[in-house]
Amino acid sequence: MKDFLKHNGILILVIALLLALITAVVSATFGGAANPLSNLAGVISTPFRNGLNAVVNWAEGVYTNAFERERLEEELEALRKENAALKEEALKGEAASRENERFRDLLGFRQKRRDLDLWPAKVTAHGSSNWSSTLTISEGSAGGVEAGDCVIDQYGNLVGVVTEVGTNWSTLITVVDVDLEMGGLIARTDGAAILEGDFRLMGEGRLKLTYLPEDTQLLAGDTILTSGLKTGDAATYPSGLVVGYVEEVRSDDSGMSDYAVLTPATDLDSLEQVFIVKDFDIVE
Repeated sequence: MKDFLKHNGILILVIALLLALITAVVSATFGGAANPLSNLAGVISTPFRNGLNAVVNWAEGVYTNAFERERLEEELEALRKENAALKEEALKGEAASRENERFRDLLGFRQKRRDLDLWPAKVTAHGSSNWSSTLTISEGSAGGVEAGDCVIDQYGNLVGVVTEVGTNWSTLITVVDVDLEMGGLIARTDGAAILEGDFRLMGEGRLKLTYLPEDTQLLAGDTILTSGLKTGDAATYPSGLVVGYVEEVRSDDSGMSDYAVLTPATDLDSLEQVFIVKDFDIVE
C-alpha cells in the first residue's frame, strides 16, 4: 500500500482538485442557486467525491497502521537487543560471582596448605573416550607449568596430573583415567595403598584403590588421600590431597585380592576453573 500511494498519490490529488475546481466554477457562475447543469454536476460528482474520500481515508488508515506496525516492530527489536544485552551482563555477573566464590574457597584451603604453590587456570575443553579421560586447561610452559604437576579444584580435591604442556595450554589426565597411578592413603586408618585408573570403572566415572593393607576394613564413605610417597617409577606427588571416597569393596577377577571402588571427590564434568600445584613440600 505504501508503494501504491507513492506511485499514484499525485494522480489522486489531481483528480480531487479537478472535481473541486469544477464544482467551484459552476457554483460561481450560477450563484447560490443550483441550476440544472450545476445540479447535474453535483449529482454526478458527489458519489465520486464520496468514493474518493473513502479511498483516501482508507489509504491513510492503512498507511498509518503500516507505519505504526513498523514502528512497533522496530521498538520490539530494540527491546529484544536490550534484553539480550541484559542477559549477557547477567551471565557475566553469575560467572564472576562463581569465580569469586571459588577463590574464597581456595583462600580457605590455602590457609591450611601453605606448603603448596598454586596457579589458577581455566578448563577450556573436556575430553573423554573409551580409552582416556582428559581436560585441557589455559596455562602452559609460559606460565611455568610442567608435565607431572598435579591439578586440584578450589577445595583441594585432586583433579588430575598434567601429561602434555604447550606454550599457553596443557592437557591433564583426570583421576579416573586408566593411566593414573599414585600412592594413596586411607585417612581413617593411615593405611597405604595404590590409586589406579581402570578401563571398566572409567566409564562409570570411578577409579580404584588396590594393594589394600592386610586386615583393613574399609567403610563406605572412607576418605582416600594422596600419600605423597613415591611408588615404583611413579613421580612424587603432594600429600594430603583428597582423591575420593570409598563406594564399595570388590574382589578382582582371580578372587585372590580385593580393591575398593572410589567416587572422585571433585565433579569432573562441571569443572570450569582449576589450580595447578607448581611446587610443594616433599614428604620424606
